Amino acid sequence: QALLNNTGGFDNTAVGTFAMQTNITGAGNTAMGERALYGNQNGNENTAVGKQAMFTNTQGANNVSAGYQSLFFNTTGNSNTALGYQSLPANTTGSSNTASGYHTLFTNSTGYSNTANGAEALYSNTTGNANSAVGHYALNLNTTGIQNTAMGNYALRSNISGSNNTSV
Repeated sequence: QALLNNTGGFDNTAVGTFAMQTNITGAGNTAMGERALYGNQNGNENTAVGKQAMFTNTQGANNVSAGYQSLFFNTTGNSNTALGYQSLPANTTGSSNTASGYHTLFTNSTGYSNTANGAEALYSNTTGNANSAVGHYALNLNTTGIQNTAMGNYALRSNISGSNNTSV
């Protein structure tokens, strides 16, 4: 039942049970895994690999998602990259985020232009923008802080809303 409801979409590839099931006009998408890109309707040029990767994406475009439930709640966010088990799963409309590792940018919903590399880096971020976290638990508790740079395990871990900080 992959691409079951496709009516006008083209250049799509769907492999897996219910992959891209609700696609209507989305084009140039690749979905591999059970329910990957399941809710996509009009989103274009997305790649989702893994069970329930980009599950609720409806119109988001130019996203790459690899890993179980990565970018799970993304609806209209664009140009995101999520690599790893449940990386960037709560993102809905945030764009231009890069999350690499287990539970990276886990609670990010609308934050944009964030980079997280390392298990649970920027885990609590919700609306913070332009943050860079490299290392296990880097900027882990940040929720709304902007333009922070944290490099190294636990760097700026306790920062919640502070902005323009650098820790190496």
